[in-house]
Amino acid sequence: MAFFSFYNVRKPRKFHHHPIYWDPRKEELEERTRKIRREMGLEKVDENYKPQIKGTFVEGTTHLKRRLDKGETPRSRSYRNVKLAVALAVLLVILWYLLFK
Repeated sequence: MAFFSFYNVRKPRKFHHHPIYWDPRKEELEERTRKIRREMGLEKVDENYKPQIKGTFVEGTTHLKRRLDKGETPRSRSYRNVKLAVALAVLLVILWYLLFK
């Protein structure tokens, strides 16, 4: 039977990823050629470019998409949970009053 010990606490294993097909020289050469092409004007770069990441996870899931279509927000869910807790508390008080008084 094993007991919990404060002295011999095991550390979680770390994730070590070693890329197999990565050539740093090739990546550096590509970056240098890209930079030279931008300086020469052969390649145009939009400085104001922002990727459209916001909302892509919600579009990929069905249950989150349904919540979005209903107009449900995290705040409305928390209000609903608070209302449920208050209703249960009121019912418990009424039940206690009816049974024990």
